[in-house]
This record gives sequence, C-alpha cells and structure tokens, in this order.
Amino acid sequence: MSRMNLLNLFTIVLLATALTSAQASRTWVSGVGDDAFPCSRTAPCKTFAGAISKTAVGGEIDALDPGGFGAVTITKAITIDGGGGQVASVLVSGGINGIVVQAGANDIVTIRNIRINGVDQNPQVGGGLNGIRWTSGKALHIENCVIFGFTNNGIDIAKSDGGKAFILDTIVQDNTQNGVQATDTVNTVSVVVDNSRFENNGHDGMFAADFSNFSVSRSDASGNVNGFAAQAAGGNAVISLANSTAGLNSNVGLFAGTAATVRIEGVSLFDNAGAGMSTAGGGAIVTFLNNYNTLGGAPTGSIMPQ
Repeated sequence: MSRMNLLNLFTIVLLATALTSAQASRTWVSGVGDDAFPCSRTAPCKTFAGAISKTAVGGEIDALDPGGFGAVTITKAITIDGGGGQVASVLVSGGINGIVVQAGANDIVTIRNIRINGVDQNPQVGGGLNGIRWTSGKALHIENCVIFGFTNNGIDIAKSDGGKAFILDTIVQDNTQNGVQATDTVNTVSVVVDNSRFENNGHDGMFAADFSNFSVSRSDASGNVNGFAAQAAGGNAVISLANSTAGLNSNVGLFAGTAATVRIEGVSLFDNAGAGMSTAGGGAIVTFLNNYNTLGGAPTGSIMPQ
C-alpha cells in the first residue's frame, strides 16, 4: 500500500474515532430507547446513566416520553429534564440512591420535572436510600420534582465545599427520615426553598444541621414528626422562614436546638400535637410577631422580637 493510501486510511480512522467519541450538547431518553443508541432525538437512549456519558459538559438530557430512566450519578455540569406533562421517573430499591450529584467545584446541576420513587412500601426489594443526594458542586437546582418513598431522606445534602441548593415547586413526602436535610463539615451550605411541600416524613419535614443556612418561603411542612427543625453539632444551623405553614405534626411545628436559630415571619402553625414552637440547648426562635399558632409553645426567653 502506498504512503498516500496509508495516510488516507489513518485520517479516516481518526475521523471515525472523533465522531464516535463526540458528545452532544443535547441528548434524549425514551421508554423505548436503547443505551447502545447515540441518544439523538431519532435514536434515544433508555436511561439517564446511558445518556450522561454522551452529553457534553453544560449540556442537557431530555425525556421524549413517559418512562422509568433509572438511577444516575452526575459528575459534571448538566441539566436533566423529564419534560412537563408526562411521567418521567427514577425508581430505585435495595438501598441505593436515586440521583447522586458528585460534581466539580464550579459545576451547576439542574434536575427538573422528575418523579423519584424509593418504593420502600415493597418489603421484597427494600427501599432506596435517598432520593437526591448532593455531595459536591457549586449549585444544585431541583425544580418541579416529586420525591417519595425512601428509607433515609428525600433530599440529602451532605457536603464539605459549601455551595447553594435551590428547591422550587417540589413535593417531598413519605420518606422514613427527613424530607430535606442539609449539613456541611467545613463551609456553610445555603438552601433556598420556595413553593414546596415536605409532608408525612418519618422525622422532620426540613432539617437544618451543621453549617447550613435555609431561606424558605411559601412552603409547607405538615404531617411529619417535626415540621421545620434546626440543630447543629458543629457550626450553626439557621432557618429563615416566611409565609409558610406547619400543621398536624406529631411533635412540634418549629424546633430550634443547639447552635440553631429559626427566624419566622408570616408563619402559621396549626394543631401540632406537642407544641407550635419549641427550643432546646440554647436554640432561639426569632419572630417578627406576625405569626399564628393554634397551640402553646412560645418558650420563655427564646422568642425575641426583631
């Protein structure tokens, strides 16, 4: 074979390799797809895990139709969108997490329009661990999701690098532990919640733990053990709560424990079995004095006008 033919052959091989390994800025999944496909609109993949390796950094995975698209670990900036008006779901069992976000220090991840089911009502398979678990990354957006049936937390934020989580228009219910829990080992992680519900979870609807700062508006934490709770063993835990509701919790609507502050404005506490509000270990509830509480539990010395 001549030198020119060898050169042409080598060029063709390099081009084919480049095309094969190229990642698209937008990929697709379908209930009738196949992960061997290139994840294009006309040849979609079957799972989020199959599509993510074929999606470029900063790109987007979209669902074409209803389906169960499986657990996935996210290690880069990306958006996963289940699409509006259909059932795009992640269903997991056997003690694994639904979606794990383990991204880079500057990565922003968005999870939108997805139902995440831990099937903990099925004793034959055992429930999933956490619905969404965020361990690293700059920011996480959770929008219009329904997360339920996990043996630990619906949303578990367990970080060491700070960052910001934004939870919008989301329902988190029927989990064994907390609806949402946030903790950091060194830096403060911020959690912004708007127009969301945390209901019938086995412990707290919302739990702010070490080095966490929640800003919550227009949200509900009802039917849990505690509605909104904050307590830290290291650093501080803060919840700033406005125009929100906690009702029919089996213990208290609001709780501030050690190294914790809960600030409230326009908050309604209805028929919580233990008390509307409670503090312990030097925790403080700070109020703007325009709240409503059907039961007692304004602890002497801890409710302070601001």
